[in-house]
Amino acid sequence: MSANDTIRLRVQELRNTLDYHIKRYYSDNESDISDYEYDMLMRELQELETQYPELLTADSPTHRVGGSADTLFTPVEHRVRMESLQDAFSEEELYDFDRRVREGVQNAQYVVEPKIDGLSVSLEYENGMFVRGSTRGDGDVGEDVTANLRTVRSIPLKLNEAIPYIEVRGEVYMSRAVFASLCEEQELSGGKPFKNPRNAAAGSLRQKNPAVTAQRKLDIFVFNIQQIEGKELRSHKQSLDYLAELGFVTVPLYERVDNMEQAVGKIREIGEKRSGLPFDIDGAVIKTDDFAQRTVLGSTAKFPKWAVAFKYPPEEKETIVRDIEITVGRTGVLTPTAVFDPVLLAGSTVARASLHNEDYIREKDVRIGDHILVSKAGDIIPEVIRVTKRGDDAIPFAMPTLCPSCGAPVCREADEAAVRCVNPDCSAQLLRNIIHFCSRDAMDIEGLGEANIETFVNLGMIRTAADLFRLNAAQIATLDGMGEKSAANFLAAAEKAKSNDLSRLLFALGIRHIGAKAAKLLSEHFGSMEKIMAADEQQLCAIDGFGAVMAKSVADYFALDAAKMLIQELKDLGVNMVSQREVTDTRFAGMTFVLTGSLSEFTRDEAAAIIENFGGKTASSVSKKTSIVLAGEAAGSKLRKATELGIRIIDEAQFREMIQPDA
Repeated sequence: MSANDTIRLRVQELRNTLDYHIKRYYSDNESDISDYEYDMLMRELQELETQYPELLTADSPTHRVGGSADTLFTPVEHRVRMESLQDAFSEEELYDFDRRVREGVQNAQYVVEPKIDGLSVSLEYENGMFVRGSTRGDGDVGEDVTANLRTVRSIPLKLNEAIPYIEVRGEVYMSRAVFASLCEEQELSGGKPFKNPRNAAAGSLRQKNPAVTAQRKLDIFVFNIQQIEGKELRSHKQSLDYLAELGFVTVPLYERVDNMEQAVGKIREIGEKRSGLPFDIDGAVIKTDDFAQRTVLGSTAKFPKWAVAFKYPPEEKETIVRDIEITVGRTGVLTPTAVFDPVLLAGSTVARASLHNEDYIREKDVRIGDHILVSKAGDIIPEVIRVTKRGDDAIPFAMPTLCPSCGAPVCREADEAAVRCVNPDCSAQLLRNIIHFCSRDAMDIEGLGEANIETFVNLGMIRTAADLFRLNAAQIATLDGMGEKSAANFLAAAEKAKSNDLSRLLFALGIRHIGAKAAKLLSEHFGSMEKIMAADEQQLCAIDGFGAVMAKSVADYFALDAAKMLIQELKDLGVNMVSQREVTDTRFAGMTFVLTGSLSEFTRDEAAAIIENFGGKTASSVSKKTSIVLAGEAAGSKLRKATELGIRIIDEAQFREMIQPDA
């Protein structure tokens, strides 16, 4: 293979890798690599394309501003492009930037400000009133997230001055304290925690339900005026001061300086304060202050020539692994944690870091006694980067074969990286299981709250879900903040839950791979808990929509003595064990619907319930078995696939006609 072929293959490899991570970051609100690793991949591609311009193509990731607009929200075309910034990773590159600026304009001053690590948005105001908010998207087209942005309390809905029109740009972020609290809640409920505050902010803002966004306690810093009518502004510093007068929370720590030496000093100062800030920053920004000079300097196809973003290098420290501890999570997953000599990282002392799972340990080959390099992902979560020196007599680490909490055998399924304890009576899983049992989509027992449930579990007053129905008013009233009225409300909710449909109970049991939809299929197919428990894997697989993995999970669960005992206790306490569904109108019998896009008259759950009440089924993906696709606004890939397969597509008005009494 020639050198040119090698370079061409490397360029394509970099593009494929970057495209994957761009989608993960901007569309999925996830990240599989650190920001620094991503930046280094992008830098390598830029250098190769500069050195070999014949390899440069229009679809290269180096031409992208951000991600693409998703189909979940209405597209918004930005009248003023929301540009990204050229990155710099050394002070030498900052002085190169300064040289280029001074070649174009004289006596340039700069404004230095921290680069907030969040999601960039546009806010538009007419006559001082907030009218629209959108994401950056690809810089030209973003997503309309106005309803969600209205829930961000630091965004003023009315400005202090009724200026005819103004569009500002800001960064929506999640504070470190809120992020830590959210991760704790997600872990407690058995959910997958966000990896860092930026992903949490993006995932929270891009929700179809604004109530979810409101619960996430997002904030914003505004850092730019995109366009304005009714006011003349000459400089960036003046505009930031004016934004504060209007009532915006502007980016903190900004300062105007006279030269690059002062700018570099300010960047160092911000870097020293970085670990003590209540929010994440991933760098600092230098902007030419004078707007007239910005016009002279102009922009490239992707970046403004009047600004640059300095990226702080990740802080890494070397230490020694003293132990690898195993903890059992509330979903039964065994998680290995490296315990090492304490090191100071990003302003705090760190002595532990998750090793995630068996595959991660094997990939890093971490052993007790090894010297390792550690850092903080997003300056928050400690992580092991790599082994730097093998410890004396260190042997490969092996995951335990028995649960360290209850002693039951553990297993690893073929499609998972996690080793899991499947004993439903495992004490480490109890709290999570009880919280799930009480949740809205399960048995919907309100009144105790997670903190009080944890207290009862710790006191040994709740050992299984059945104990929830044994609590009395006197016991509940002993808890802090709980009185007679609170106790009465909980007991009423528990009593009401006894009459729930069998499908709710099946979902509440927390059987692996069995969500609310699968629980309904089980309930409707067999009709009673007794028949479900007596079914074998072959009979379970016969359910339309059930696969071998789900069937095995159900059969394995009800084969456990602890599960049989729990069901009997619940039955003795009066909990309903039969399906209550009665289908009197079977107009949709044998039909499978797929719902896509945004519906205005119904929520997706409401539409799905109507379809099921008429004897139909809903599915999450389009296939040849799909009968009808109900498409709302901004329907995306599912609509395209339905069109390709020739499947019938209806809108909300047609659906409304289909469910009329005389339809």
